[in-house]
Amino acid sequence: MGNLYVVATPIGNLEDITLRALRVLGEASLIAAEDTRTTRGLLAHYGIKTRSISYNDHNKRARIPLLLDALTKGDVALVSEAGMPTISDPGLDLVVAAIEAGHQAVSIPGPSAITAALAVSGLSSRQFVYVGFLPRRGKERRSLLADLAQERRTIILFEAPHRLQKTLTDLLEVLGDRRIAVCRELTKLHEEIFRGPLSAAIDHFREPRGEFTLVIEGGSPESPEAGEEEDAEEEMRRLHAQGATAKQAVAAIVGRYGLSRRQAYRLWLESR
Repeated sequence: MGNLYVVATPIGNLEDITLRALRVLGEASLIAAEDTRTTRGLLAHYGIKTRSISYNDHNKRARIPLLLDALTKGDVALVSEAGMPTISDPGLDLVVAAIEAGHQAVSIPGPSAITAALAVSGLSSRQFVYVGFLPRRGKERRSLLADLAQERRTIILFEAPHRLQKTLTDLLEVLGDRRIAVCRELTKLHEEIFRGPLSAAIDHFREPRGEFTLVIEGGSPESPEAGEEEDAEEEMRRLHAQGATAKQAVAAIVGRYGLSRRQAYRLWLESR
């Protein structure tokens, strides 16, 4: 019975790989790779000859039985396109299937955009919550943002360049002008780390390019007076009935009742 090795690979700089990872990749009988082109480049750089096959969201149902069969004959290494497998990629399904079939899943730790960004963000690393990518659908996105408005831990999420402006704008509207570290192209040639308020980040990334990891300051505990919040709730329902947009209503409530933007946005969602 072979082991399934879950191997972290570089998120950019090819030197960011452990000696143990290189040994495992060289000794495995097969490598399951999310992107075989990226993996072939890494293997060629280090002179590793192990055969690799694709394993991704599109073919995982067909590939899992094949990989489980390979595990009965030897060790298999699982790699994502970059970073640690199973983090925002399809590797989890293979890990679960291998465990259920009686194989050992062995972690070969290494690079991760999550910890790399957090370490240089300048924000609290004592506690944090990883969100992944925000949902694309409006209702699911609004629901998650409302939850994040109450989150006191540091928040980490990924974003694609074509959605970065919308995400930053939504975060500003819901969370207020919190501090953020926007990490672009981590460990790569054009690495950039912006640190500042959300409003400034929006101005800075007018034409974003590359891959982004966002590290956002957590909120502060707040407890408004019960009567004050009840008045704000009534006012929010009135504004909603009059056809005000979320941005207009939140701005009005914040200024009139002294609530935070996240509290006001929560009231807006409840008034819908």
